[in-house]
Amino acid sequence: MPSLLDSWRHRPTHQRVWAMAIPMILSNLTVPLVALVDSAVAGHLPQIQDLGAVAVGSAVYALPVWSLGFLRMGTTGFAAQAAGAGDGSALRTVQAQALLLAALLGLVASLSMLPLLPWLLSLMHSSPALETRSLDYLHLRLLGLPAALLNYALAGWFIGAQRARTTLALLLVTNLVNIVLNLLFVLGFGWGVQGIALASVSGEWCGAIYGLWRARHAVRGLTGRIDWPAMRGLTHWSPLLMVNRDIFLRTIVLEGVFFSISLLGARLGDTTVAANALLLNGLMLTAFGLDGLANAVEALCGHAIGARDRDAMRRALVVAGGWSFLGSLGYALLFALGGRLFIDLQTNLPEVRAAAYRCLPWLAALPIIGVWSYLLDGLFIGATRAREMRDSMLVSVLLFLLLAWLGRSWGNHGLWLAFLAFMAMRALSLAFMGWRIQQRRAWMA
Repeated sequence: MPSLLDSWRHRPTHQRVWAMAIPMILSNLTVPLVALVDSAVAGHLPQIQDLGAVAVGSAVYALPVWSLGFLRMGTTGFAAQAAGAGDGSALRTVQAQALLLAALLGLVASLSMLPLLPWLLSLMHSSPALETRSLDYLHLRLLGLPAALLNYALAGWFIGAQRARTTLALLLVTNLVNIVLNLLFVLGFGWGVQGIALASVSGEWCGAIYGLWRARHAVRGLTGRIDWPAMRGLTHWSPLLMVNRDIFLRTIVLEGVFFSISLLGARLGDTTVAANALLLNGLMLTAFGLDGLANAVEALCGHAIGARDRDAMRRALVVAGGWSFLGSLGYALLFALGGRLFIDLQTNLPEVRAAAYRCLPWLAALPIIGVWSYLLDGLFIGATRAREMRDSMLVSVLLFLLLAWLGRSWGNHGLWLAFLAFMAMRALSLAFMGWRIQQRRAWMA
């Protein structure tokens, strides 16, 4: 078995890692750009309720989209293993299953959300004008939900098939169409909030159509065929459905942690809630770079597992892990040395700044602690071992809740201690499970 140093010195692996990571990092950067354009366009509309409607409507729309994000992660591992095994039939089948599941869930989720919208908006305690505009936005926005889920499935398949540039192109088409039509519909045609929603829907469907065209082109060169008769049986769907089920449960629990931070922070006052929101933007910034390397681990480790190549899997982990650690150190230094500037750029409220300054050491520690959970998530996604990811998340959440309760007298510092312990436990529990799998030599099973 090669040593860690030998694995790190393997130049072709460095090239493969960055060939996957760079397009994914660029893809991640397009997401806040679209949100920024939406906010900027809405912010120039005549009524303050217009900006609020876009903010509230986007938050409600994100509920089904984020909850069903397993369509991306669940697809990546199966596609990567099929590509590694050189099994064209399996790669075709994974694509077909993911797209069919995305289309079905998109239709069901859209129809299910419609009657729930008034109730969800009532929870916001908005004014009647804001609620009306939010409903107008969401009734149009939900037309794009099936396309958004198709894009998740397509992105997962492209990543697993090591076509990261196609993933980048898919997101660029989606987001650039959204931005251009935003400016045209709102500033040019004066369609207001409905124009912003239509621009988003158009972008999602243009991305889906482009992605389907590229996916069709990609499978033309593959051997084998889809076994459609077998697809009619539940047995053929069970692996994908079970992995997606476990990732869904993991995602819901993770979403609960972030909701708990907002809820517990609210009990400490409005200033604390605002300060924590600014600090958590640092977590989003960290994810831009480190998630790109985690995506590389998903594809390369899944490919190595499919090819039964233990050395390739080890090299991918070592190289991506090394670069992830170096990246986390860079982020830690950024927040340690420039944290005050990072906060000042986001707000000019003195009390919010002061509250955020006090918690900057926690933000500086977050990248170094959190990087390992991102990396190991990538390994377990590539290995399609979602059950372990689910169990790790449940254990970590229990620790978070326990420490949040024990540290309630420490105010916001107790809350941040609980969150960093949660991130550390995610990494430690996944590392332990990974070690157990390695001891059984079961990664290639």
